[in-house]
Amino acid sequence: MSKSEKVIEVKGRKIGGEISQICTPLVAKTEEQLFQEAEAILALKPDLVEWRVDYFDDVENIQKVLDILSHLRKKLEAYPIIFTCRVDLEGGHRKIENGLRFDLIKKVIKSRQVDIVDVELISGEAILREIIAEANENDIYVIISNHDFQKTPSKEEMIERLRKAQEIGADIAKIAVMPNTMEDVLNLLYATNTMKEKYAEIPLITMSMSGKGLISRMAGGVFGSAVTFGAGKAASAPGQIAVAELREVIDILHKNM
Repeated sequence: MSKSEKVIEVKGRKIGGEISQICTPLVAKTEEQLFQEAEAILALKPDLVEWRVDYFDDVENIQKVLDILSHLRKKLEAYPIIFTCRVDLEGGHRKIENGLRFDLIKKVIKSRQVDIVDVELISGEAILREIIAEANENDIYVIISNHDFQKTPSKEEMIERLRKAQEIGADIAKIAVMPNTMEDVLNLLYATNTMKEKYAEIPLITMSMSGKGLISRMAGGVFGSAVTFGAGKAASAPGQIAVAELREVIDILHKNM
């Protein structure tokens, strides 16, 4: 039996349960496009929805983001919403001053219009603990994430980053890395499996990006990844495929394991 026992349940979706959950990102630039994208996602029927607000043109207008989020919550009321304002150093669409970015995340948490927020490990332990404390007060879960769009760190380093996220207080620990060889993909899957079997007390999300890493998006759940990302109208990271294709593969694996 793996060490990880905790399952997070949000709106009937079990993160860390028997089958990987599929999350679809919203990456629209305007309010009109955002609601068109949300409408299209309803037809795809993912398990979770992530608003990548760093793609949104008015991301620095906090009140506007909060107002839109209130409407988005109603439109996607059946779906758990992950709120992510990704830092530019780890794949964010634009550079946003950190103070403003953290203020936005905290105000979104206080609004209780989302279920989960994603904050990067490189934010530093002090700010992460502040955000976690705020999230705990408002019944919001926190993903602490780490991304490398250039390479795949060593197995040991990937495990260490996941363990660090867990130690700081994440509800979910996430890592996404770029493979340069197929051995890199194997190393990501090895690190995922080792983390789950030996150290994890919380759900994990792991992936190897780009076409080389596609197998990790489709079969990551076999090794311990609780969530995978499938493209809606557009992908938010290299290697995302359509939700329907992803669902088919995950269902086949789940039924035959």
